Parts: sequence; C-alpha cells; structure tokens
Amino acid sequence: MAKLKLTSAFCREVTCPPHKRKEVYRCTEQTGFGIEIRATSKTYWLYYTTPHGNAAQIKLGGHSDITFDQAKRAAKELRSKIVLGGNPAEEKANRKAVASFKELAGMHVEHAEGHLRSHACVELAHRRYLIPKFGKLRIDQVTTQAIENYLAELRQRLAPASVDRLRLVMHRSYKLAQGWGLPGSDRNPVSAVARPRYDNKRTCLLTPAEVNRLLGASGRSANPLLKPIVQILLGTAARRGEALNAKWEHIDFDREEWLIPHTKNGHPRRVPLSKAVMATIKALPRTSDWLLANPATGKPFDNIKRAWRTACIEARLPDLHIHDLRHAAIGAMINNGVSLHVAGKVAGHLRSESTARYAYVSDSSLAAAVEAGADNLMLGGAR
Repeated sequence: MAKLKLTSAFCREVTCPPHKRKEVYRCTEQTGFGIEIRATSKTYWLYYTTPHGNAAQIKLGGHSDITFDQAKRAAKELRSKIVLGGNPAEEKANRKAVASFKELAGMHVEHAEGHLRSHACVELAHRRYLIPKFGKLRIDQVTTQAIENYLAELRQRLAPASVDRLRLVMHRSYKLAQGWGLPGSDRNPVSAVARPRYDNKRTCLLTPAEVNRLLGASGRSANPLLKPIVQILLGTAARRGEALNAKWEHIDFDREEWLIPHTKNGHPRRVPLSKAVMATIKALPRTSDWLLANPATGKPFDNIKRAWRTACIEARLPDLHIHDLRHAAIGAMINNGVSLHVAGKVAGHLRSESTARYAYVSDSSLAAAVEAGADNLMLGGAR
C-alpha cells in the first residue's frame, strides 16, 4: 500500500505493477479515500475504522463507472457518517439482509398454499401484477405513492374490485413479513394506501321466462352437463366450485341431502335437495366418483366458461355471470317468504349481513306490497 495525493490524472494513468496481483494507493489529502489497482480493473474505496476498532472498507465504485470527483464526494459523505458514529459496511450488510419483494411474494404464496383454499388467487395476483412491478425492489424500498400510482394505472383496465383485491394481497404480504420479523418490514406501505369507494353488488333476479330460456340454451350446449349444472346451482344456491367438485358419496338419497364438505368459509354444510334437483341428480350418468364428471376425463371440469357464455348469449342474457345463479337462488327464496336466516343457512353464510347482499326484492313483491298498503288504507274509495 502506498500513500500519496490522489489526482484524477494519476488514477487514470496508473497501472498495476507487473509483479503484483494488486496495488492500493491511499490519498494523503482526504482521509480514507483510496484506489485499488488490478491488472483488469480500478476501484475506488473508502478505508476506515469501525466504532469497535476494526479495520473496514466500503466500495465506492469502479473507475469506469464513476468519475474521480464523484468518488471523492461519496468518500467524504460516508466519512462524515462514520465520524458521527455510523458504520457503512454494517448498513450495507443490513440492506443485503432485506428481502426483495419477489422473495416476500414467494413466501406469501407458500404460506397461502398451506392455509388458504383460494391460494391460486394469491399466486396469480403476485405473478401477473405485483412481482412484475415491484419484484426487483427491496421490501423497504416500495413506497405508498408507488403503490397508489400503480393501482390507479390498473383501474384503467381492471374492475375496481379486482384492483382492490391486489391491494389486499399486497397488504397481507407485508403483514406476514411483520409477523415473521423480516428485516425491513417495520413499515407497511400499503396501510396508508387510500381504499377506493366502489359498489360491486350485482342485482340478479331471474324471471321464470329467463330461467326457461337459459335452461333451453344450456340443454342445447356442446357440454352435455351444462344444463344439470345450471339446474343444481339454481336449486341449491351452491357455488360453482362446490357443484363441480361434488361426489356421488356426498348425496344422501334417503334424506335427500347434499353434504358439501369443503366450503369457502371452511365449515361443511348439508343442503336439502328439492324434488326437482333430486330428479336432475338421478338422471345423471354415473361414470365416475364425481357427480358432474367431465365425460372426456372422468374428473371435474377445469372450467365451463365457453359453454356458459355461449348459452347466455343464446338465452339473451349476455351479462349473466355463473355466480349470479347463486344470487338468483337466494333472492328467489327470500321473495317467496323465506327468512334471511333460513336462506343464509341454505347458502352457507355465517352472518346474516352476507345473505342480505343477495336479498333483492322483485318488482312483483314490490307491487304486492303497495297494493297491500293501499288496501289497508282503504284507498279504493269511501265505504
């Protein structure tokens, strides 16, 4: 190691002595500033003593990456921090210990696979949207403003509810990081993200004529099981996944009940089956353990989107979602005098508030209500 006044010209011209692997030159004018010369590289360094009395060094940058003046300024700034009790090497090591958002996302997906039935949604949110945007950043580099800007951008092409689900997934990632005590997770940038106001409540009350058109179109579908799927969903208020994954062993023909062992809320439930639904089930071909098995595979359908969309268009119900059948089934029960509590039990809701979201009042019920009020007030004329 040699000591001398370092200049830009010296650093540009100096080469490594042929008999040495490297040579270090320390500046006599600026404490700690130096350059390391090798046969193939030149690197600026800051050499210093830690608060514990140990010799340490921190890389400022390569000669070809930063200028001599930039290296000197960086050395001066770091030296000031050291004098005030800082330790750049330790701070750098701490930064390296902070996980990237991509690493946190991987941990979140792994956790979801062990704890959530809907873990595929978490994986999709991270893979398609969050990792491409934030994956390369450390978790402590992601800012609230960056998240808000990205979500605002996504609202231009995604539904508000879909964007808010991404916010919730990201928020959950940081909550898990805090629970695990990961370095850099002391701040959750998603907590301060403003939650947008939106109403994703869909009103769906199918008339008998609409149901008749839908069943007719489903019966003409290339998927021979689309019609019984629609009949079972309308007759039980079950979710699509619950119906597609039903097994013959879950049907109690004597008690006319359907056991749904795996539900969204984690609580199994038994659904009474009407005579119409029982007739539909008894007419199904028993080709495998699954009630509605795909004829081509003998296993549950991966999806029925194409057949469903085709049938809806033919039935002149182009905006109907398959989950709307659950809405329509619950609404039909309530409009026929069934209480929220009983309808909620059939649907598998744990709270009456959940059932209330589906409790749409039909026009005929409203008309009957005003007629009853008028009769009670004797508005038909004096008697």
